[in-house]
Amino acid sequence: MYRLKEDHMEELDIKKSRFLCYLHKSFCEEDAKAFILKIKKEHPNATHHCYAFVIGEHNELQRSNDDGEPSGTAGVPMLECLMHSQMQDITAVVVRYFGGIKLGAGGLIRAYSKSVSNALQHAVITKKENMKKYSLTFSYDLIGKLDHYLRINHIIILDKVYDEQVTYTFLVKDAIDEDISEMSNGAFLPEFIEDVIIDMDITLEES
Repeated sequence: MYRLKEDHMEELDIKKSRFLCYLHKSFCEEDAKAFILKIKKEHPNATHHCYAFVIGEHNELQRSNDDGEPSGTAGVPMLECLMHSQMQDITAVVVRYFGGIKLGAGGLIRAYSKSVSNALQHAVITKKENMKKYSLTFSYDLIGKLDHYLRINHIIILDKVYDEQVTYTFLVKDAIDEDISEMSNGAFLPEFIEDVIIDMDITLEES
């Protein structure tokens, strides 16, 4: 499942109507409703303020609203887009300024769905990752070789301490004991600290 890292907005123009999609991280229904009200106040002259939100570890809370658009043409496609993108704890509000050209039911469904999917593609999204936290104390002559290894394997370094020896604290997905042992001719081994869960920034294209 994926989460929104920070609030985001994208705008689309479809047949002279403006569609502004606002995304917001929400962990409870009260927060979602407060955000929807905030957007409505920011756009008091808009034709519609449609919304959908998905909240809960297992998406227990799902709500959508067409706000005056024909039933099932706005809120539901927005909600389906969030679910299809495997989003969690998120509120989407699409503000529409009518441009004078009617889109029809099919056109509305496509427009509201596209508005949300477009915003998600441009937003910063995070994914939960199970990681292992290690510390490694080693001699100074290994810094260059170890830094290169950590960099090419995209290992997350949390801390570096330079004392009589060097100590790195880092996060990895898989154990790297064998690699470190080979690199140091068995002189040094990483020490496992704990399992952690972190939010990794991604784009939906990567997922």
